[in-house]
Amino acid sequence: MTLRDRFTVVGRPTDCHVFEGDGTRPISEENMRVRYVPERVRFPEDVGRWRREIEEEQARKEAAGEPHLWNNPRFAVERLAIARTDIAEDPVATLTLRDADYYDFLTTSVNLERAREDGQTLREQYIDGRDPLGAPAFMFCSFGVNVAVETGRDHKMLFSHRSSRVAGPNSSKWNSSANEGLARDHDLSADGRVNLHAVARRALREELAVQGSDAVDLELLGFGLDVRNNQWAAFFRAVLTDLTEEDLRARWSRGVEDKWEHDGHAFVPADPASVLRFLLDEPAERWTPCAPALFYLALVRAAVRARDGSPEGRFEVEAIERRVVREREDGA
Repeated sequence: MTLRDRFTVVGRPTDCHVFEGDGTRPISEENMRVRYVPERVRFPEDVGRWRREIEEEQARKEAAGEPHLWNNPRFAVERLAIARTDIAEDPVATLTLRDADYYDFLTTSVNLERAREDGQTLREQYIDGRDPLGAPAFMFCSFGVNVAVETGRDHKMLFSHRSSRVAGPNSSKWNSSANEGLARDHDLSADGRVNLHAVARRALREELAVQGSDAVDLELLGFGLDVRNNQWAAFFRAVLTDLTEEDLRARWSRGVEDKWEHDGHAFVPADPASVLRFLLDEPAERWTPCAPALFYLALVRAAVRARDGSPEGRFEVEAIERRVVREREDGA
């Protein structure tokens, strides 16, 4: 993965590779297909030893009454294939998943720079300068659903700041409005189905108290890969048709299922200039790798819809981005 392949916004390269989607054409729910293979990922022998080290360390901490990491069942990404319909050329995505768990994810994510027996690190072998889809499934034991939320009545974009109490490399950073990692306990139905749109709705409910009775215009914009932490992500845009910032804050004051995941929120006018200025105002290191890409695609989608589906909306956002960067450079 070269620097050229990493998403760049307001003049900043990020650690996000946008694999599919430019904001102009969403992937419909019926065209998002998930194939589940009920088989565990398999590690090479030397990497498998790293996993056993993690398992033993967490078992020791639990036995000693120390804080430890819960090994929840997850999915590994085996394949992500994109096609187009015959006539309209609408995008069709097929995501193939197999069984994994949180310790499987830690095995690779915390050891990306660790040399294997042949002397190569996992990053050298599978990420840098490589096609991410060429890596084996054990490298991708985490898949996140990320949602950019806009309030429909007062037109605000919502940014969420992850709490320092959240485990992992993205704590204490600005992130998507709501996000959830795919989990077998929550997202695998009895008949072996996984629905990404349903996961996005779960994220809205658990983190933002957006209920099933609320009118939500939900679209899947595409997919990205966090090349810093080696995690796949789905990008969604959600417009809360009948809600305002005041409505959401009032709900949060009455309790949210996963309130502890965020320690702050920012509501920003949803026009491109205001959102891009907010992205630029916050230092690059205070953002999770893929959040800037998600919000940019959401801006493009809003502009395209405002033009009745014309892809020219994308170029409007690009022009505003250039202006915002110039303004900042002139004022520096």
